Amino acid sequence: MLGTLLAIGVARYFRSSIVEAYALAPAIIPDLALAIGLLALFGLLGVTLSLVSVLLSHVVFGMAFVAAVVIARLGQTDSSLEEASRDLGAGPVSTFTRITLPSLAPAIIAGALLVFTLSLDEFVVAFFTNGPTTPTLPIVIYSMVRFGVTPEINALAALLLLVSFTIVLSAQRITRLTDSV
Repeated sequence: MLGTLLAIGVARYFRSSIVEAYALAPAIIPDLALAIGLLALFGLLGVTLSLVSVLLSHVVFGMAFVAAVVIARLGQTDSSLEEASRDLGAGPVSTFTRITLPSLAPAIIAGALLVFTLSLDEFVVAFFTNGPTTPTLPIVIYSMVRFGVTPEINALAALLLLVSFTIVLSAQRITRLTDSV
């Protein structure tokens, strides 16, 4: 949701290459630099490292990817439909829910699935922003792999691969279905 709102704000209201660069920066900068920056920010703000800090970090990380996908879709949509809706008396909320949101639905779904997959695999950001008592799945896998690859790790890797493929195929089908409607 935040990535979509960011994309609409950047594409419709603050159309500037500088603003767009700042909005998409977390997707462009290396994970290690982002993780260290977020760790420093949490330390400066006095935030205790926990699953909440990991969640906030992944929101920052994911917003940029969703925004990039939705900005690309906004570039393909016809803004005259929104203008026509407003000219015919629809308010901003009605125009958004009846015109803008349905046209952005494939990009929102694709962005959400992309971020879910990337977040599931994100080790560096989770490692730097997580507390010592609440390990995430990538951290648990890393700690298990350090002592050798076991059948459990192979099974987990196969499940993660299956989930990732299923998500990608689902996103493609949903995008095709919504584009044809």
